[in-house]
Amino acid sequence: MTDNQIQNLKDDIAFMKALAQEGQQTPLLGGAILVAAGLTFGLASVAHWALMTGQLSLGTRWAPLIIWGGALAVFFVALTVLRRRIGGKPGAGSPGNRAFGMAWASVGWTIFALSGAIAVIAYKTHSPIITAIFPSLILALYGGGWSVAAAMARKTWLWLTAIGSYVAAVVVAWFCTSPVIFLVYAAALMLLAVLPGFMLMRQEPSDTI
Repeated sequence: MTDNQIQNLKDDIAFMKALAQEGQQTPLLGGAILVAAGLTFGLASVAHWALMTGQLSLGTRWAPLIIWGGALAVFFVALTVLRRRIGGKPGAGSPGNRAFGMAWASVGWTIFALSGAIAVIAYKTHSPIITAIFPSLILALYGGGWSVAAAMARKTWLWLTAIGSYVAAVVVAWFCTSPVIFLVYAAALMLLAVLPGFMLMRQEPSDTI
């Protein structure tokens, strides 16, 4: 290894150390977005369960698309409003919050891409069974997002949330043959998105850090 490579490695290590230290000192922003996501898609999941069990009828075979498409539209509106609000908070431009925001943005775009891929597979195979994997995929991706948050803030409860997301991904899969999967998924979103998102919101600065 050359001197330049050794120096670059040292610089990278120093940067990551500084990033982690900064993450401990600056509150992570974005909890409100996670609360909005958990509530919006959690309610959509309950509505889907009601649809499948006959307790809700929209009178069209496109009802699931209406439910989830409507939830997505509501979330995007909330996301736009909340991002503007968060952008004006102290610490929003810090390296830690930029990394945190990028991690969750990547989670969101990955979910969006996977939903399209799953829809294509379901259409091509004429079978909706592939869609049963979607809740588990989302929860596993949440685990990745919370892992980044935990690494930045070095807080035990964030690591527990990340681990809980990974475990929930497996637990939800167990119910893949029953409409109950949507209730279990909704409960997981309340526990692993809404609750920790609310806890992050309580730590956010109001005027100064």
